[in-house]
Amino acid sequence: MDAEIREMNLQNPDEFEQWRSFLAGLGIANFTADEVDPLDGTIGLFEGDRLMATGSYSENILKYIGVCHKTSENGVYFNKIVSTLLTILGQQGIFHIFVFTKPQYSASFQHVGFQEIVHSENAAFLETGPTSINDYLAGIPKVEGASSAIVMNANPFTLGHRYLVEEAARHSRHVYVFVVSTDKSLFNSQERLEMVKAGTADLENVDVVSGSDYLVSYATFPAYFLKSDTSRVRYQTTIDALIFKERIAPTLNITTRYLGTEPQSETTNVYNEVLESVLPPTVQVEIIPRKETDGKIISARDVRLAIKDDRLADLTGLVPPTTATFITEHKAELQARIRKGMKIDGN
Repeated sequence: MDAEIREMNLQNPDEFEQWRSFLAGLGIANFTADEVDPLDGTIGLFEGDRLMATGSYSENILKYIGVCHKTSENGVYFNKIVSTLLTILGQQGIFHIFVFTKPQYSASFQHVGFQEIVHSENAAFLETGPTSINDYLAGIPKVEGASSAIVMNANPFTLGHRYLVEEAARHSRHVYVFVVSTDKSLFNSQERLEMVKAGTADLENVDVVSGSDYLVSYATFPAYFLKSDTSRVRYQTTIDALIFKERIAPTLNITTRYLGTEPQSETTNVYNEVLESVLPPTVQVEIIPRKETDGKIISARDVRLAIKDDRLADLTGLVPPTTATFITEHKAELQARIRKGMKIDGN
């Protein structure tokens, strides 16, 4: 019987159940709203009414790739699903595409043109397209001698972030500050990058660069193929740490990474623990106690709440003047994003 590719509508309860049951039979167990709602499209390969393979995409990330193990055509079906997804994304002007998968499936993706960036015991991270991590690293300014690094979300850039950068700059010849690239925060990637640049412009030995697609955010790392969602942070951080250790640090001669403590966040504590476990001895880890004001730790969350509640006077002591100016000038737009449902909890 000829196999046919069709779009699937996961809003249709019957189609969703067919899709869910098929993937559950392949050992995929996570179909929470956090995983399914961000999907931009899903396709299925059918023999008549029988689903034989499926794949989805969210922005430029492939997800929920699954092929029936009981057919002799599973290799062909896998290739059809992936090539169709790449065609769909290409028609949308998206050519640089990523996938997270179980390590045992990395070779299958490499056979259809993906290159593995890194892999851990539990996950592999691959990419395909006209550019690669090597092109990203080639675009970052190089300096003589060893460098230190900080990775931050900076949503927005606070005096706490500034203090961490100052401490690293004081103890290092040169510091790279990588700003995580995700537009699922109140402040988008470009806004956060510009705030960090403006807030550190006076520090001559600091370069601020975008993390691009290579400093993995919690928003993009999938949990659907993990046995437990509680493992998600640890698995994601391990991939993140390996990319930094194996690809970024050697190219830029980064020998130390600075972290800030986060006593109010178990997620960040796990993140720090994994980095301390994975990065050395290639990259040493230095943890700096968080800066306080009036006996309270400076938190970007408090800044976001102040924006929500129109308490901009409270920003004094929390953010540098450059951040305060940006927030004041864009207050209406930021408050509109919050009213539309942008989440402002978290770190």
